[in-house]
Amino acid sequence: MTLLITNATLLPCTPEMPVIENGFVQIEGETITATGAGPAPAIDGAETIDVAGDIVMPGMVNPHCHMAMTLFRGLGEDVDDRLYRYVLPLERKFVTPEMVRAGTRLAALELIAGGVTTVADMYYFETEVGRVIDEAGMRGVVGQTIADFDPPDHATIDAGFALTEDLVAEFAGHPRVIASIAPHAPYSTDIAVMNRIARWADDHPGVPVQIHLAEMDSEMDWCAKNHGLRPVEVVEKAGLLRKGLICAHCLHVSESDIEKMARAEVRVAHNARSNAKAGRGIAPVEAMRTAGLPVGIATDGPMSGNTLDLFSQFAPVTMFQKLLGHSRKPMPGVEVIRMATVEGARVLGLDDRIGSLEPGKQADLIRIDMSAPRLQPVYDPYATLVFSAMPDDVRDVMVAGSWLMRDRTVLTLERKQVLRDALQVAARFKAEMTRIDATV
Repeated sequence: MTLLITNATLLPCTPEMPVIENGFVQIEGETITATGAGPAPAIDGAETIDVAGDIVMPGMVNPHCHMAMTLFRGLGEDVDDRLYRYVLPLERKFVTPEMVRAGTRLAALELIAGGVTTVADMYYFETEVGRVIDEAGMRGVVGQTIADFDPPDHATIDAGFALTEDLVAEFAGHPRVIASIAPHAPYSTDIAVMNRIARWADDHPGVPVQIHLAEMDSEMDWCAKNHGLRPVEVVEKAGLLRKGLICAHCLHVSESDIEKMARAEVRVAHNARSNAKAGRGIAPVEAMRTAGLPVGIATDGPMSGNTLDLFSQFAPVTMFQKLLGHSRKPMPGVEVIRMATVEGARVLGLDDRIGSLEPGKQADLIRIDMSAPRLQPVYDPYATLVFSAMPDDVRDVMVAGSWLMRDRTVLTLERKQVLRDALQVAARFKAEMTRIDATV
């Protein structure tokens, strides 16, 4: 089956980041076979979709998320100690495979509707996360968290490794879901566990490693107190600072840290909105990219950043770098969209398959309806996407040649059932929060 998408404002996100007016994309099965400007080739029997000048671009990539935590969204926002008062007790009592499925389905519904086709997740019961991503038709990297703070799905580090082995076995050879191992952070795994993970990763070279790194002042203090080092140096000492390591946050990194990261060829998932909401600082994104580090745009978990909408990340990503540079010049819109697509794919090691629209790559793409008054006029499509577009503007979403959303209706998940399941879990959360408050 041949599909031709025609009359598009085509943003292929190839290295030059061109804007192709009256562009087309030709798709055979799950693969892009041709792109270009002008009339599409005449192909007998092909299905043709005229998008009437709408933007067609690669599906966006969210390289750091905790999908199941949609169920914690907005919980205890004005409570200073909400982590210890509510979140950790709720996790220990209610985080089960059932809860993870419900929260992950809610996240997948939101991600697809907002034009995200690929997501990297790290949480608990990750086999459930992978199954939901598969069910939804998305692409994902699913990371089994390993930590020493009594997480909901493993009582010991050995049990965490066993869960990771199960995850790897379940998704071996899967075309869209990739298993990952996810040491939580330097302070919650320490050098001995990170070194064990490094050795495990040597024996499993196809399995990505994800970690929170240089995220908080308390992390800096812990690393200095326990090791006399900075977080990047602690990970390096553990043997885990290596090619392909997916590092979330990287707010508190020095020039020396960035040099070490660049030499090691790690990759960075930038979470501007959640970092700012928590008052944790501004990551030196331009400095990291100048050093050659790929940096993708992520949402973090919805407990931290509330939304899984990448569009709401775009303005903070560029504005914060402009504030650091005291100028409009840093982080132009075109670079933000590069980070949200092909550079985000590079962070996950998937840029040979996705992230740009070019022959031989998977047909992961989105159509953005440009008819909203706030999107007109368009002088620079990239700036319009960064500063004016919203998730509601996404009209169609495709992964591997299959439609996940048409005319703003998600086809792979039952919306009413997803919301019903999520709200049932939320009701249990509310009851427990009321009980906790009554005991304080």
